[in-house]
Amino acid sequence: MEALQNDDKHYTWADYIAWDEKIRCELIDGMLYMMTAPSVMHQNICGSLFYQLFDFLKGKPCKVFIAPFDVRLDIDKGDDTVVQPDILVVCDKEKLDQKGCLGAPDLVVEILSPSSGTLDKVLKFNKYLQAGVREYWIVDPDSKAVNVYVLENGKYVASAYSEEDSMPSHVLEGCTITLADVFAE
Repeated sequence: MEALQNDDKHYTWADYIAWDEKIRCELIDGMLYMMTAPSVMHQNICGSLFYQLFDFLKGKPCKVFIAPFDVRLDIDKGDDTVVQPDILVVCDKEKLDQKGCLGAPDLVVEILSPSSGTLDKVLKFNKYLQAGVREYWIVDPDSKAVNVYVLENGKYVASAYSEEDSMPSHVLEGCTITLADVFAE
């Protein structure tokens, strides 16, 4: 995803909600990033992760959502960052409104694509850290691996998992993701 730099305008949530809903984009620090359609592999991975999380969360207070789903990370600081993680989990129902999530979700999952690598690994990584996302998964379809970042004392502590592993969630106690199922072809 590339930032659109046609003008020097600084966009906010108010601009974002006025745009055509068919246009998939995100705002990060007021800069517009257009999103491309995900690949078949991306969708398969996303579906498998969503299914495992949804199944685990049945009857629990936390809820899992799948993109497109707006997350306003900076509602108290200019309201100029709106992202659409591939998957997110929110445990505080007060953070949900009819438009999406207000503030940091508890868990965010981003699945890398050729056009989103830098955005997910750098820009969004830092925005999620600053916003207080408690657990952030970056899924790499090419290497069939997941990097998990858990927020501890204001910093992310990293763990890495491969397709042979069962991956525990640190935020969702008792939840374990079977990565062989996630990366199955």
